[in-house]
Amino acid sequence: MGIGKSKIDPCSLSLSWGKSRSVDTSPRHHESESKASEEISLRNQPEQRSITEEPTGEQKDAERTGEVLEEEEEEEEEEEVFFKFVILHAESDVSEALRVQNLLEDDFGIKPGIVFAEMPCGRQHLQNLDDAVNGSAWTILLLTENFLRDTWCKFQFYSSLMNSVNRQHKYNSVIPMRPLSNPLPQERTPFALRTINALEEGSRGFHTQVERIFQESVYKTQQTIWKKTRNRSIY
Repeated sequence: MGIGKSKIDPCSLSLSWGKSRSVDTSPRHHESESKASEEISLRNQPEQRSITEEPTGEQKDAERTGEVLEEEEEEEEEEEVFFKFVILHAESDVSEALRVQNLLEDDFGIKPGIVFAEMPCGRQHLQNLDDAVNGSAWTILLLTENFLRDTWCKFQFYSSLMNSVNRQHKYNSVIPMRPLSNPLPQERTPFALRTINALEEGSRGFHTQVERIFQESVYKTQQTIWKKTRNRSIY
């Protein structure tokens, strides 16, 4: 027996293979596809650019917040004042310090003044003390019985005296004052303060003392120096 011929027609195989290769692999076909994809991408690019360039709501809010902060900083700088006097006092003498402040401002027209208790909260005491002493023309030490009981008050008056010695324009700017209420006796006053003529509210020459000490020309000189120092620190 020999091998018989196959019943499968070879022509039918060739025809069916040719039909399955229906994908066009010519170079011309690939070029048309690439051009079409490029056109689609180019059409989409302007839309994407417009989306990315437009600021978001958060960005706008951040810009507005920055503008508000800048305006507030400018207002704070404009509101800074060089005081005529600051009153350093014991913690328990706030009400007495406010009374003396009103006395000097209302009866003698020496304004603006400030008491140490009114200095900004949230900052270190040393920073407030430096701002108080150097941000005013005169430093008034309120000498009451409570003054020497407070260690912080002792530091205040020593620092104020050293500042007046080391800075020429601050010479004679520290003024001890004995108020009517609970004054510190002369014999118990620290020696460093006894060398300075104190304001005695209960004395007959009190008005004359006040007028002689708080002179407008001295205030203007210190204010000019303060402004120059402040501008140098900013720039």
